[in-house]
Amino acid sequence: MPHTAVPHPAFPSSTTASVAARATGLSKVYGQGETRVVALDSVDVEFGRARFTAIMGPSGSGKSTLMHCMAGLDSVTSGSARIGDVELAALNDKQLTRLRRDKIGFIFQAFNLLPTLTAQENITLPMDIAGRRVDREWVGRVVETVGLSGRLSHRPAQLSGGQQQRVAVARALAAQPEIIFADEPTGNLDSRSGAEVLGFLRESVRAMDQTVVMVTHDPVAAAFADRVVFLADGRIVDELAGPTADTVLDRMRRFEAAGRTS
Repeated sequence: MPHTAVPHPAFPSSTTASVAARATGLSKVYGQGETRVVALDSVDVEFGRARFTAIMGPSGSGKSTLMHCMAGLDSVTSGSARIGDVELAALNDKQLTRLRRDKIGFIFQAFNLLPTLTAQENITLPMDIAGRRVDREWVGRVVETVGLSGRLSHRPAQLSGGQQQRVAVARALAAQPEIIFADEPTGNLDSRSGAEVLGFLRESVRAMDQTVVMVTHDPVAAAFADRVVFLADGRIVDELAGPTADTVLDRMRRFEAAGRTS
């Protein structure tokens, strides 16, 4: 049976059932005067529920800034960033912390595991800190999906890099978030381990109705997604459905060529 997230009472689910997150006219500016840098320039984008979206672009294009603003990790200068129906700018610090805890999962390039805890304890840590009941049946399904059943009693130092990132993926999934943001999740992994982790993320979308938004510079990683959004100079310049590594690489080369001739 497909998983259906239970909405937190303080944060109603989106009335637009197909949209997990949305940016409207979103701009982010750092500094003033001569040091002013426009990282995002009036971005409009939607991230569909139960979909795997990759965000790509050259260095400095704004892809990580977009993810951080959408995840409530950074404030916006103007425009709107929403998770479901929740306008992030309308929340105070306490509400924003609770939304990130209850509705959003995070996976980063650094695994961010506590070395003194076992894999099992790292997976359930966010729920333990929040005082939330752990759904053992759901966690068991997550653990099986990411292939960690035989490693739950191991500490991070006893796991390979790929296994540690699987723990991080399981931790993000275990809390049953509405959306997972992944920032270069395979950046510290070899190609085989990276493919395994990306396969698990794709499977979480297919089998668990999870929503995943991933920032990556790797065309092979982007090919695991359902859709790729391309940024350049803080603006969305293109998108690609049903990507392959070759089509993504071709699109990136076109942007690079356009940048050299502009």
